[in-house]
Amino acid sequence: MLQATGLGGLAWLTPMAHWLGRAQEKASAHTPAKSVIMLWMAGGPSQLETFDPHAGKTIAGDTRAINTSVKGVQFAHGLPQVAEVMHELTLVRSMVSKEGDHERATYNVKTGYRPDPTLIHPSIGAVLCHELPDAEMDIPRHISILPGQWPARGGYLGSQYDAFKVYNTNGRAGNITARVQPKRLDNRLAALKQVEQSFARARRADLDAKTTLHNATIQKALRMMSSEQLSAFDITQAPAKTRADFGDTQFGRSCLAAIQLIGAGVRCVEVTLNGWDTHANNHESHVSQNAILDPAFAALIRELRARKLLDQTIVICAGEFGRTPEINPASGRDHWPTGFSMALAGGGFRAGHVHGATDPTGAKLEANDKDSIRVADIHTTIQHSLGINHAKELMTPILRPMALSDGRVIKTLLK
Repeated sequence: MLQATGLGGLAWLTPMAHWLGRAQEKASAHTPAKSVIMLWMAGGPSQLETFDPHAGKTIAGDTRAINTSVKGVQFAHGLPQVAEVMHELTLVRSMVSKEGDHERATYNVKTGYRPDPTLIHPSIGAVLCHELPDAEMDIPRHISILPGQWPARGGYLGSQYDAFKVYNTNGRAGNITARVQPKRLDNRLAALKQVEQSFARARRADLDAKTTLHNATIQKALRMMSSEQLSAFDITQAPAKTRADFGDTQFGRSCLAAIQLIGAGVRCVEVTLNGWDTHANNHESHVSQNAILDPAFAALIRELRARKLLDQTIVICAGEFGRTPEINPASGRDHWPTGFSMALAGGGFRAGHVHGATDPTGAKLEANDKDSIRVADIHTTIQHSLGINHAKELMTPILRPMALSDGRVIKTLLK
């Protein structure tokens, strides 16, 4: 047939090959992300002094605006380095929530659900670890660095999915090295084994071995203490310039550690920056907070891109809510869950995109407004990008089926 038709008979293969190439390209663009880094701005940063300045309007106060790497998009003047990587970010300016209390709002943003007195919902990191397990990890897969008052929890999935709390990132994480010499540690473990054997003989034969898990926990801890994966906590081996790019702060060093941990296979790292609850001296406080956030956030995005980790990692920069358009008598801004900002990046999100807007007069956004995005919607969209079925129902300890998320996928946020 080829001889009869000649090469011209293969012309139909050209559009077919083009179609197959486009299909392959589209499929690769939707490869699910594998991990999450959450930069948690504890206290609730002001959208007006960060990602939604409204410079020149009454609600802005003294806040000035600067241009970003995306034409027409401006940030507050305290974030010049983050402004340079706006082309990598997805910015939502129309977040809405019904929670204006710190504890309740933290719970809401970290889990996607409002507090419920009958059960505790798992955070996004716990859901990720539960749905995408990895047996090869000796170190925890869910980590909270510089944890605040309410770190991420496993909720009804179990305490084994709680975030492992780390308070020191100037080298190896604390509390994971033996405080005695190896020989003495071996003697202690041998004595413990005898106690365990005696305890086991005294137990009723019909008791499930899973009713006490302390021995398994000890063995897991011992494996972690001797694991080479612990080197992911150590940022001292990174080039001096790389460390300097993140800023000489605990938060900056923690962001660099987060990248190394994700590279080692950790599923979710939460890094907390406290100090955003600016009921007084809002502008001055944001100047100092932005000075910490700006280099660390920008360097995080650049370093993830340089290490080819950004496409498989979802980065979230968020607090529990925003701040009021009005400046109070103490020169501060109060809690404002009806129109605040959240920045995302990587993992299938649409780079250089801004969704929604807030009223320059400071009017509230409602959940049913056209461009408003609820917290649950963000969780559902993140789970979708991770390849997790957000509608999947799990049975909770109170025998109540619960979906992983009850929001909707915001397709305009995705590539």
